[in-house]
Amino acid sequence: MRCVAQLNRLRPRPQIVVVTGDLVDTPAADEYEHLTRLLAPLEIPIAVIPGNHDARALVRAQFPAQPYAQGTGALNLLLTVGPLDLVLIDSSVPGAPHGVLDGDTLRWLDATLSMSTARPALLFLHHPPFVTGIKHMDRQNLRNADDLVPLLKRHPRVRLIAAGHVHRTTLTMFAGIAATICPAPNHTVALDLEERYPPSLMIEPPAFHLHAWFAGREYGELVTHVVPIGDFSGPHPFFDAQGRQL
Repeated sequence: MRCVAQLNRLRPRPQIVVVTGDLVDTPAADEYEHLTRLLAPLEIPIAVIPGNHDARALVRAQFPAQPYAQGTGALNLLLTVGPLDLVLIDSSVPGAPHGVLDGDTLRWLDATLSMSTARPALLFLHHPPFVTGIKHMDRQNLRNADDLVPLLKRHPRVRLIAAGHVHRTTLTMFAGIAATICPAPNHTVALDLEERYPPSLMIEPPAFHLHAWFAGREYGELVTHVVPIGDFSGPHPFFDAQGRQL
């Protein structure tokens, strides 16, 4: 609920909220119904794809208005938001924690990105196609990331790859493209780069990513902000009415 309230408070208001999976903990109908009740106060359109904790059939049933590209199988989605194409691809593997982009998804992605050479595109999926150094999560990332690389090289209009799954803010490059992992509104995966612990979580400040597109230059400019969830003191002015620093 705090996350929804934080999103509703943003000004200017985002045009869409993208949820890249793990909508519930265990894929049961009552959990998706609970999710729907939590999302009901959200005043911004939403787009969702499944993660490894989801079930495709239940996601499709709970979000019937989502214009998924296929009637069965992977829940891939193309949305046009102003000057941008948002391309959401389903990397979930039913019953498994790791991710794979199946042949139908890769062909759909190639065809979708081929529809334009001029419109910038942002690519969203659940499983990151890159390693994070957190070994127990890297073992369950996108297994066929190598299949994605030549496809992205053919379509340089992709400006961002945005993933989830790891529940920790992460920034890198993949196939020459800026790539992120979004923080989570619940727990955070422990930052353990030496495998000192069993798979562990931390209770760190929850947050989400705000991707802002600024028109201008030849292709526009994308900036990603980390927005903490909660109530914090401020905003406090730097200067008083006479322009003196406080």
